[in-house]
Amino acid sequence: MAHVVATRPLVENGLSELQNEHTVTISEPPEEETWSEDELIDVVGDAEVLLSVLADPVTERVLDAAPNLGMVSQYAVGIDNIDLTAAEQNDVVVTHTPGVLTDATADQTWALLLAVARHLKAADRYVRDGRFDRWETTLLLGTELSGKTMGIVGLGRIGAAVARRALGFGMDVVYHNRERANPTVERQTNARYVELDELLETSDVVSLHCPLNDDSHHLIDADALARMKDSALLVNTARGAVVDEDALVEALAIDEIAGAGLDVFEDEPDVHPDLLDRDRVVLAPHLGSATTETRRKMANMCVEAIQAYTNGADDIPHRVV
Repeated sequence: MAHVVATRPLVENGLSELQNEHTVTISEPPEEETWSEDELIDVVGDAEVLLSVLADPVTERVLDAAPNLGMVSQYAVGIDNIDLTAAEQNDVVVTHTPGVLTDATADQTWALLLAVARHLKAADRYVRDGRFDRWETTLLLGTELSGKTMGIVGLGRIGAAVARRALGFGMDVVYHNRERANPTVERQTNARYVELDELLETSDVVSLHCPLNDDSHHLIDADALARMKDSALLVNTARGAVVDEDALVEALAIDEIAGAGLDVFEDEPDVHPDLLDRDRVVLAPHLGSATTETRRKMANMCVEAIQAYTNGADDIPHRVV
């Protein structure tokens, strides 16, 4: 029987199966707070397994301070918060939940895009404020997406799902990857490979779906934003630090681009204060995977990996370290 520590409760008591076999401790930071390194060290204690989320700082210091820890099961696809080198040095297995949130995140991308394109944030407030007295010819005119070009940065699973949805809206799709996508994916999405500069200069919508690494950190910086059309919309459901938020705020202030939909933030959960009051900036609290169905599948993947580890399996599913 292993001691499993989870840093959040999961949807629909997703750890109940583990609770039948192991000691499971579910901890949760105070509302609107995240665990610090010191707090996470205390939370982990003598546990053999940690079930973590993106906000948890699973650093070298935390891993070094957990002598019994043999596994970190990440309740997310991203693993930016985990020091993988330290995990390997400490013989700690790391797993995550890939592939399962593709459609949920693609849907969230489109929700943000449509909200920005059609001024839904301002429109909702307009009605709630009691200002809707009559239909007007020029009220909150938005942007049609049909016939426009969507530029996708990162044509992986999620990027391809977004591209397929774009076809239904009658959009042309271009994309940029570090390496060209599989020809089958190109055919299925009718997506055309272009260099990043061309994508930025020709796209009416730029949608980000690349992982965060040294190459993609601040990929969308002041120079990139200056290349975009002044009518273009930016959507980010990837990682916050792919966008230089200071540069984005400046670009919006001088109408260098028309608007943005953001599900992730550079210093998450903190949001640049100058983004908060802009009507054509739609903000969401990292909801890409936030459907009951997807979160249930993520819990199942974590449980599957933890069971394999605690049973001594040689092949642990969804393993990255």
